[in-house]
Amino acid sequence: MTTNYDPIAEQYQRSKQQPWRTFVECFTLMNLVGDTRGMAVLDVACGEGFYTRMIRQRGAARVTGVDLSHGMIDLARAQEARYQLGIEYIVADARELPNTGQFDLAVAAYLLNYARTSNELQAMCHGIARSLKSGGRFVTVNCNPAMIFSVAPSYRKYGFETNVEGPWQEGAPIKWTFHLSDGPFDIENYHLDVALHEEAFRKAGFREVRWHAPQLSSEALMEKDQDFWSTLLEYPPMTFIECFK
Repeated sequence: MTTNYDPIAEQYQRSKQQPWRTFVECFTLMNLVGDTRGMAVLDVACGEGFYTRMIRQRGAARVTGVDLSHGMIDLARAQEARYQLGIEYIVADARELPNTGQFDLAVAAYLLNYARTSNELQAMCHGIARSLKSGGRFVTVNCNPAMIFSVAPSYRKYGFETNVEGPWQEGAPIKWTFHLSDGPFDIENYHLDVALHEEAFRKAGFREVRWHAPQLSSEALMEKDQDFWSTLLEYPPMTFIECFK
């Protein structure tokens, strides 16, 4: 996983405020997460705690956030010191998750797409499955493995772009460029196809996998008309996955 989030942690935090992330990503993911009241929830690749805090505020009893980036966890802990929500944040690699107990639900925003090989993907899925109770659930938003990014349309009007250099194959790097008011920043993730994801989930012990397309909130249409959102919805660069243990 080559993207170093430490120097871009604050920029990535601000990119969460782009409208597409609010009206599509957040709306769809939190609908899938559903009612978390009384649950123990693990947020893997939690970043600066955007979704971690949201889940805690929705009534989860115990919430733990894990991220590889010290910079991201520093931002998350600063928010925890300010708001005192009772969230534990840990610096750790998703491929080698620490034993922090068993959870009812695991959530991840853009984690699996950092696996460059099927072995790395498998390690992530095994770690998540081990952290869940029997009957637990894993919900994630992920770079869309069904999308051929080498021929993807432009997403510039939403505030980001994607680019592929070199041949389109398993492990091909995908560069995402986010455009903010003070300039752009890049992150890189990798393509592994749908079949490899399905196999990794199955080997990790998930009994059922459901794929969900992005949904548009009604508030989005107060900002822009349906035509504005059509490219993002018809050629979605992200997908939503729900796995049951």
